Amino acid sequence: MLAYYISLRVGLPRPSWAIISVYIVSQTSAGASLSRGVYRFAGTFIGAIATVAIVPNFVNEPMLCSLILAGWIGLCLFFSLLDRTPRAYAFVLAGYTASLIGFPSVLDPGAVFDIASLRVQEISIGILCAVLIHRYVLPKRMTGVFTAKLATTMQSAHRLARDALNGTPEENRNDRKQLSLDLLALQDLATHLPYDPAPVIPHRRILRLIHDRLARLLLLTAEIEERIHFLHHNGNITPAELTRLIHDARTWCTLTDEADEGDTPFDLIAYARAVQKQLARETASSAELVGANLAGHLAEMIGLLHDCKQLKFSVTLINPLRNTRLLHGSKHAGGYVYHRDPRLAARAALGAITGILCGCAFWIWSGWPEGGTAVSVLGVCCSLFGNFDTPVPFVVKYTIGTLYGIVFSLFYSFFILPQVTDFAVLVAVLAPVFLLAGSLQARLPTMMTALGITLTIPILSGLGTNYSGDFAASLNISIAVLVAVSFGALSMSIFQTVRADTAIKRLLALSRRDIGRRALGHAPNEARWISLMIDRTALLQPKIRASGKAYSSVLEDTMHHLRIGHVAGQLHKMVPLLPLEARAPIKDLLLAMANYVNPRKPAQNLTNVPLNQHIATVMAISTQSPCKNRAQIRDLLIDLYFALGTAPLPQVGKPKS
Repeated sequence: MLAYYISLRVGLPRPSWAIISVYIVSQTSAGASLSRGVYRFAGTFIGAIATVAIVPNFVNEPMLCSLILAGWIGLCLFFSLLDRTPRAYAFVLAGYTASLIGFPSVLDPGAVFDIASLRVQEISIGILCAVLIHRYVLPKRMTGVFTAKLATTMQSAHRLARDALNGTPEENRNDRKQLSLDLLALQDLATHLPYDPAPVIPHRRILRLIHDRLARLLLLTAEIEERIHFLHHNGNITPAELTRLIHDARTWCTLTDEADEGDTPFDLIAYARAVQKQLARETASSAELVGANLAGHLAEMIGLLHDCKQLKFSVTLINPLRNTRLLHGSKHAGGYVYHRDPRLAARAALGAITGILCGCAFWIWSGWPEGGTAVSVLGVCCSLFGNFDTPVPFVVKYTIGTLYGIVFSLFYSFFILPQVTDFAVLVAVLAPVFLLAGSLQARLPTMMTALGITLTIPILSGLGTNYSGDFAASLNISIAVLVAVSFGALSMSIFQTVRADTAIKRLLALSRRDIGRRALGHAPNEARWISLMIDRTALLQPKIRASGKAYSSVLEDTMHHLRIGHVAGQLHKMVPLLPLEARAPIKDLLLAMANYVNPRKPAQNLTNVPLNQHIATVMAISTQSPCKNRAQIRDLLIDLYFALGTAPLPQVGKPKS
């Protein structure tokens, strides 16, 4: 109402745009509202400039003008799908602003600059009012939301580590799934932190260091629990020192307060390294080498958890970076890595362009007076819902909200508003429906339905500078909006829908492809690889639920891909450090790994030797070779055996005398 009042006072002709902007910008925290407002303004400004550049120059060529506008909308959608952060909203706005201004302006191209200018002004007022209210009236800070989520995630990480030490892989899968979703949620929240009005904002480098450690921890817990399960359930005798180490580590994992642990983590790490060295002797058996491998992983896990505790306490400090020199792990901060698929993004963009052009063709062929309004709404639907694999259910919810909005609008326009002569009374009569719609919009299950209400009422109710109730005009616009969203649902179901099965297979294929690239040395570094695969795991979970089919092994396959790719990257980095006679077998192993995960597109023709035989050959070389890296190679090969999960571990150590 503040935005509406200011727009009326300064004499802007379409104050309904300011009301709509407030509802779109408003979020559940002050930081998110400000960031969304910034992105909306940037997108609106760029979209307005593009419209002013396109429409006057191509208005005499209707199809060409339609093609260029549709192409701009598709291009903006393409970049929004590639971005995958809250910043993508700026690209969405740049697209559908051009749709809202451009298509209706075809009938009056001379006024396009004025319309674009007024839209930017109205939206700026709406953004400013939304940001000020969220900032000063009962503000909810994003920093508080983020730190609460971070604390919950840390507790989950400690629980996952503790449960991994029990050696029950089947029981911990859900915990790893949840941790991958939590890391994605933390990243989305962190994007808004720079805009939060909190006195101390978590430092970006600290947050990246925390993410890197939690991501590595997710991988390590799978490694640890499989080693413990192997030692406990395959007739192997676990050395007493290793049993004590596992017990002490499990006890330490129950501590969550820095003050409770003292020097315990440092003592545990030293003890783990001593056990590792003791078990990895020349005459070690397979079980002992697995135990040494486990001790090394435990030392790393304890260091990661200790780092996470230290970094968590540093989040709210004014100068947190001074504590990073005390960390056990790498000081390099990689941060979250988003999976991006240009092919699917291009497919969605081309689908949007095709749907919009079909709407334009019908408009031009029929000469429908409200066709420009219908196509502009169609462009909004294609942009707004184009970031979903299956957008139709969301469009249907939006359509239901639009129907409610039309009913409310007609009721207000011809029964309530003609009786209102004072702004205070207007606020009072609008309050019930706007408060209801706003509360529904703040809830995820009803957000799309409420969005249809809040975007429809300000325009169809005629909330302008004066009352101008015209039933025929309102009915025509209502029909145009309903036709547009209905055709949008049809168009998007044909051109912009990606079946869940297809998306799942696509993600798995890309993971296999990237393993081959890592084996050949053409893939991201270790931290980026782990983060990328965790993001893919988070993306897979809603797709698996949407498929309605049994995909019980898909997430485990992704975890195995992550671990195989980790070994491939580490082995490839070691090749230049090895003696010449040891390089060829490892290169053959890397090629075999690339062909194993992607047999349809082999990296290179090899002799028909099983992958396990390549591993055994390199294992024998690492056992007998005097090179200083043999212990590291042996650990990586043990990791590879467990990651593949295809055969029992062979006798890899020298027999005892």
